Amino acid sequence: MNLNLKGRKAIVCGASKGLGKACALALAEEGVDLVINARSADALNETAEEIRRQTGVGVTAVAADITTEAGRDHVLSACPKPDILVTNAGGPPPGDFREWDEQDWYSALDANMLTPIFLIKSVIDGMQARHFGRIINITSSAVKAPIPILGLSNGARSGLTGFVAGLARQTAAYNVTINNLLPGSFETDRLTSTLDSYAKKLGVSAEQVREEQMKASPAERFGDPAEFGAYCAFLCGSQAGFITGQNLLLDGGAYPGTL
Repeated sequence: MNLNLKGRKAIVCGASKGLGKACALALAEEGVDLVINARSADALNETAEEIRRQTGVGVTAVAADITTEAGRDHVLSACPKPDILVTNAGGPPPGDFREWDEQDWYSALDANMLTPIFLIKSVIDGMQARHFGRIINITSSAVKAPIPILGLSNGARSGLTGFVAGLARQTAAYNVTINNLLPGSFETDRLTSTLDSYAKKLGVSAEQVREEQMKASPAERFGDPAEFGAYCAFLCGSQAGFITGQNLLLDGGAYPGTL
């Protein structure tokens, strides 16, 4: 399927690895020029070169802390008129809410709620004026089914979800869509660290937890980041203009509900 994205420009955050990288690569394969962001310059530059080599599109790597105003300004100066924005930030650490202080909550809200909102604020008017825009927020399946040890993430990402629900209905008439992608368990570094933490809490091996988690999934496996990237690219395409304000779950059937 031709998504009619060739020549478009995208900002993809958290793109040095994992799901962010998968989204950047999938968009590049559709001919989208990229500005990719992450904190680690070395890993980001390696990813940028890999995507250039595989796809031939223009890729600008901007190493910056996207949770700061200066970091956002740096990214937006490299791509002041994006057609596509993919927000993505590593989730806060797991744990017991009794252990978290005020700063832990502020950090979670900055990364997983406020930063996406500020980025959207910076690009939404231009997208509306050009009558094309696709905003994808990578959140978590925990928005639908909260995970007890991920309380910081549950709270912050749910706040973003509520904000998007209101805004998306105001921009649809301008061909600007805003959707949230809710990943379940995908083969990423984040998954590995979460499983390690859970295994330590239970006093068992990480491999045992990994096997049990896979067996508990209807798909009996974890997701491939490339699957996630392809779904992101479709939602950015011209054919997806009638999909907005949605929380789209990619979890291999793990969520047991009908809604």
